[in-house]
Amino acid sequence: MAEQRQALPLVIKAGGSLAETGRLARLLSLIAAAKRPVVVVPGGGAFADKVRERQQALGFDDATAHRQAMRAMHQMADVFVTLCDRLRVTDTVEGIGGVLRSGQIPVWVPLPTLDGDASIPADWSITSDGIAARLAELLGGAPLVLLKSVDVDANASAQRLAEAGVIDTAFPGIAARAGLDWRIFGAASDAALAALLAEAPNDAAKS
Repeated sequence: MAEQRQALPLVIKAGGSLAETGRLARLLSLIAAAKRPVVVVPGGGAFADKVRERQQALGFDDATAHRQAMRAMHQMADVFVTLCDRLRVTDTVEGIGGVLRSGQIPVWVPLPTLDGDASIPADWSITSDGIAARLAELLGGAPLVLLKSVDVDANASAQRLAEAGVIDTAFPGIAARAGLDWRIFGAASDAALAALLAEAPNDAAKS
């Protein structure tokens, strides 16, 4: 089991709100310099906000909105790869390994992998936070970092953060059932993120 965990990449969810705060380019640059294997999960950002607006205007159901919100994550992924040459989009779990072996960093988009996945809700109770947790679960319990535009108490539970609206309400259940090691890095945590990404694979497995 220990040998299996050594090979797991660090899953990093980079929210769309980072673009609005002006931190996105810097964070992608830090990620691109990572010495350990990482996989990026993009947030939907403004693209997902448009889905919410369309749902309110047209009245389609939450399951449809859920699929469209996941497509919004793909739109954000396309933006990410234009900002950083080392990033490459993949839409399968198997493709993550192939991108890593090529020396690039995968940006995973959830369709078609999670379309119809009964283990997660198909509504607005899950966002890219919970989807990133689901990917970490699918990868066998990979470590997870959520990049946020706000700083949080490092000792706060997932349930408390969900109640405060910092993460989605589906995240605590997914993280608990998968036994995930997860952290949230806010606006004041760029140095800590850089240090985490600078860990060599063997060192990362011990942390």
